[in-house]
Amino acid sequence: MNKENFKLLLKKAGFSKRTFSEHLGVKYQSVNSWGNNGRGIPYWVESWLNLYIENKNCNELKELLRKSGVCDK
Repeated sequence: MNKENFKLLLKKAGFSKRTFSEHLGVKYQSVNSWGNNGRGIPYWVESWLNLYIENKNCNELKELLRKSGVCDK
């Protein structure tokens, strides 16, 4: 994953680099350095963010359905 894709996924997930680092329990300096000066972005970050976004979208849809009375749970 490149730096631009990382920024895009962070934005879609609703994270800044700081909030992402806090959510993961990783030092901000580490997350901030990913993609800079030859430092790669860890292999797991892309799939983690994609799953987080998918789960967030599913939860939002479920809440809309619950509010509309289509489902109770």
